[in-house]
Amino acid sequence: MCGITGWVSFDRDLRAESETLDAMTETMACRGPDDRGTWINGPAGLGHRRLAIIDLPGGRQPMTVGTDQGDVAIVYSGEAYNFTELRRELTGRGHRFVTESDTEVVLHGYLEWGEGVAERLNGMYAFAIWDSRHQKLVMIRDRMGIKPFYYYPTADGVLFGSEPKAILANPLARAKVGLGGMRELFAMVKSPGHAFWEGMHEVEPGTVVTVDHGGLRRHVYWSLETKPHTDDKETSIAKVRTLLDDIVRRQLVSDVPRCTLLSGGLDSSAMTAIAARQLAETGETVRSFAVDFVGQAENFVADELRGTPDTPFVHDVAQASGTEHRDIVLDSHALADPDVRARMITARDMPMGFGDMDASLFLLFKAIREQSTVALSGESADEVFGGYLQFFDEGARNAEMFPWLVRFSEHFGDDSDVLRSDLSAKLDLPGYIRDSYQGAVAGIQRLSGESDFEYRMRKICYLHLTRFVRVLLDRKDRASMAVGLEVRVPFCDHRLVEYVYNTPWSLKSFDGREKSLLREATADVLPKSVYDRVKSPYPSTQDPKYAIALQEHAKDLLTKPSHPVFDLVDADRVRRAAQRDVPQITQASRRGLERTLDLALWLDLYKPELTFS
Repeated sequence: MCGITGWVSFDRDLRAESETLDAMTETMACRGPDDRGTWINGPAGLGHRRLAIIDLPGGRQPMTVGTDQGDVAIVYSGEAYNFTELRRELTGRGHRFVTESDTEVVLHGYLEWGEGVAERLNGMYAFAIWDSRHQKLVMIRDRMGIKPFYYYPTADGVLFGSEPKAILANPLARAKVGLGGMRELFAMVKSPGHAFWEGMHEVEPGTVVTVDHGGLRRHVYWSLETKPHTDDKETSIAKVRTLLDDIVRRQLVSDVPRCTLLSGGLDSSAMTAIAARQLAETGETVRSFAVDFVGQAENFVADELRGTPDTPFVHDVAQASGTEHRDIVLDSHALADPDVRARMITARDMPMGFGDMDASLFLLFKAIREQSTVALSGESADEVFGGYLQFFDEGARNAEMFPWLVRFSEHFGDDSDVLRSDLSAKLDLPGYIRDSYQGAVAGIQRLSGESDFEYRMRKICYLHLTRFVRVLLDRKDRASMAVGLEVRVPFCDHRLVEYVYNTPWSLKSFDGREKSLLREATADVLPKSVYDRVKSPYPSTQDPKYAIALQEHAKDLLTKPSHPVFDLVDADRVRRAAQRDVPQITQASRRGLERTLDLALWLDLYKPELTFS
């Protein structure tokens, strides 16, 4: 796992711009604390910061191969979990390797198959190749969008990077945000290709972007396709387990310490138990980590979203699987710390507004990084197998909109209420969400003979896998890489995603519960308590001290009425929320305070140009 960046300028020799390339590269230092490197060849410059995972001495980048027609160079972020098989195939085709790294395999794969190398990779990756033979830049992103990748077209080429901050370090890029960026910030729909910053774009998941003298072109090499599912229930369950065993085994490969993120839910428990069983074959013990809050287990109050605290279930799994377990217990002071908030905003390059859930994720990863470099996560199992409440809510099922938004404000509060009324009117979030939904469902294929209900459920699954999961994957990548921790997501393996997506809903929920296929496929390794547990989302603190701390920070901000944040948010609404008695602070009030504080810090840190005309 690493940070990559680069610059292609067909009208200049970038050897004169090495300082700028260095500055772009250094913004990725947190993603790659172990090493750095830059490479310039005429119109192309590549930068790399390395987090060493496989072949610690041999995987330095940028990596090049010389040919009779010119050099081919790569900067690569991520992991190719099938690199051993690809190395074997390429060796049989005459390629010779000087390292044990997967980066070299990907580079030689490009030499052999060109852009078609993307279709042969199993993993999470974002990489750029400068092919001087054809004066061409090739940018490729993994199928599910696990690894972030951005680019910014210029008058004579392109800038690119793992994160926007790398691009914004180049004087050619403007730190500008308009209505489109603000809509994405508050709508929770993650439009493909959108990058929040004006003029910037994402390399979309499953896509190759090439840039040469002729311009910029995009090619989609993978998308979620509808196919008939012919396996019966027993075969489907067995297939899911076979895939999971293979996926976890591949993703445990590492030359540095690794662990699992354990929440006590079905997803992380199944993954941890499988990993523990596999490592036990070689006499190893899996490490597991969980987040908890001071006093949460003793004072937990159930609600519609979270019926049980995580900790008892976490400990059941740790005991049953024999993991070396550690709870990371956080207090409200740490969760509300403005420095932690600033770290997350800097990690994400935008004020996303997940509040204490962002802070706790960052602090969890920071603590894990002291002992491990790689962590396996249960992220995306809910999207793959159908685990959220909205999959079973008739209102969400039948609504012509993104299903997670149907009851989102009810559960979490509508933080867009904090905005000034004139800005809200310009944003027109309902219209934007409506248009985004119509675009999102337009390409979904329906099976011949598929019932209206099954097609409706297919649409809901498709939307979660192509829109909602990308919000969560981006959040997890940024929080983990901010502390130099590589997080792997086994449930995002494209083979599993394709197989389960095309499994009818009647099989996904054959017992009337969420994630039936996953539960039965891993029943033999789960404690009964976890097998029977109802879905519970990522935890949020219930400590009133957290809300009090938010109010104090907001009151301090209100003493600065000229702060540019009040060009965006309604100061009177913020003041009312900051003065409420704690028992009267609603979810909407709390999220509004969090959003206001995030926006204020982001404006201080980035000083963006805002254009809302």
